[in-house]
Amino acid sequence: MGKAKYAIEALRANSGLADSPEWLAFAQAAHSAELDAGALKVIEAAGLCVDLTMQRQSPALDAAAQSLLQARGLADARRALFAGEPVNWTEGKPAWHTALRAGRTREQPDGQDADSVCEYSRMADFVRKLDQAADFSTVLHIGIGGSDWGPRLAIQAFGGPSQRRQIRFVSNIDGHAFHDAVAGLDPRRCLAVVSSKSFTTAETLHNARAAIAWLKHGGVADVSEHLAAVTANASAARALGVPSSQVFKMCDWVGGRYSVWSVAGLSIALTVGAEVLIGMRAGAEAMDQHFQQAPFASNAPVQLALAGLVNCSVLGHNSLNIAAYSARLLHLVTYLQQLEMESLGKRVAGDGAAVGVPTAPIIWGMPGTDGQHTFFQWLHQSEDGAPVDFIASLQGHADSPDAHRMLLANCLAQRQALLRGKCLEQALMDVAHIDDQERALSLAQHMVHPGGRPSSLIVLRQLDPRGLGALLALYEHKVFVQSVVWGINPFDQWGVELGKRLATGIERELAVPVSAGLVDWGHDASTSYWIDRYRSHAQAPRPRHAWVPGVAAHL
Repeated sequence: MGKAKYAIEALRANSGLADSPEWLAFAQAAHSAELDAGALKVIEAAGLCVDLTMQRQSPALDAAAQSLLQARGLADARRALFAGEPVNWTEGKPAWHTALRAGRTREQPDGQDADSVCEYSRMADFVRKLDQAADFSTVLHIGIGGSDWGPRLAIQAFGGPSQRRQIRFVSNIDGHAFHDAVAGLDPRRCLAVVSSKSFTTAETLHNARAAIAWLKHGGVADVSEHLAAVTANASAARALGVPSSQVFKMCDWVGGRYSVWSVAGLSIALTVGAEVLIGMRAGAEAMDQHFQQAPFASNAPVQLALAGLVNCSVLGHNSLNIAAYSARLLHLVTYLQQLEMESLGKRVAGDGAAVGVPTAPIIWGMPGTDGQHTFFQWLHQSEDGAPVDFIASLQGHADSPDAHRMLLANCLAQRQALLRGKCLEQALMDVAHIDDQERALSLAQHMVHPGGRPSSLIVLRQLDPRGLGALLALYEHKVFVQSVVWGINPFDQWGVELGKRLATGIERELAVPVSAGLVDWGHDASTSYWIDRYRSHAQAPRPRHAWVPGVAAHL
């Protein structure tokens, strides 16, 4: 117990980073390190290759990084994470998503056995029963945030015309989102899966009630048969009308942005098969083993995290571009946005003092090669630019080897161009055919690329469930390492709560009748103005002609 207590107390007290001798030495070594790609640095982990050759490197930086990680207590923090200790110290909870990958169970403090293996088995039996009976042709997945992005990512990656059921997602509380999601569906052939850890999320509950009304209106005799739920609050799901046999329990110690590893994968199993979930968990477990066992110097998540620390906290890059050269990874950026920005978007350490260095870069991007025609101009020639994580696979679609060769060539070429750049002398060679020397020089200036832009390259053998699982776990552990160095808790999200609480009050105010007259809402001038403006608009008589997509407003 003494060692466990030490690890948690060390996490809480891990502040004073900016003035520590280890950080100052690390920052100095980072500024002095070269970015010339002369020394190959590739780490193989869980079937992935992580190429950090085009990040700053030097023996001095490696030594300073080792000292920094030791001073910040990474080894103890890592052990506490995998042991299920309360590393989420502000809420007094473990963050034990790694246990779901390994198939372990944990006795909860209240004595109830949170047996994730049993829930997986129940979920598999439920899916198998529906498959054998050919029940339901469509899944309506209702959830938001971590309850939404994981299933979207996996189903986009491994679905297609051959998937077992079609799926529609509804996350946003905007009424258009729900009505667009159910448009054209047969309620009698649709299963609504409500995914919410707390089962109190406003958007999810509103859409769940809308789904129940839609099912009833569509002639479904027993609505309960068309409902399933994934939650840590089983009683609330049952109160909504979901039968106990179709409520699948999430563990309270699994954060929402890690819920894809839990029975929140129900919609994945229903559409692309339980084998996808099994493969993803196997890949993530392999990365877990690598993270626990590999020395820091050859540990892929640790080294990826250190490169990020150099770029963000030392060199001041405030964003990180994710360029996944796979059309099937359409939702990877948004998944990683939540993982990184909700986990690391904080400014105080465990003792409440400011961290003192920049944290949590903005995560953004889109799949390549689309991104090349959208924002790569900025990456190459803007004043600031941004580090890039390129993601690719060695094997593409079996029927399109030429296309995959072109895809990979673009990935490698863009990465090389960001590093090498293009000097004025090279640009002048490109305009040597122009006789007017003044015009040639002016044009050449526009062709200069600064170069020296850092990037990482993560290569999968192929985009399969195991590879995707390893990739997601790589980023999870990278985030954890950075949180330990910065001294922040990556498993809470207090910043989200303030706006949610304010929204509850404002929603009540928006419903106050106009007949109540002028009200002093106690808000700022702009918020009060728009509350009154909405009340006047919403409670006024409806116009005769409403806009309908595809139909002129005035006929």
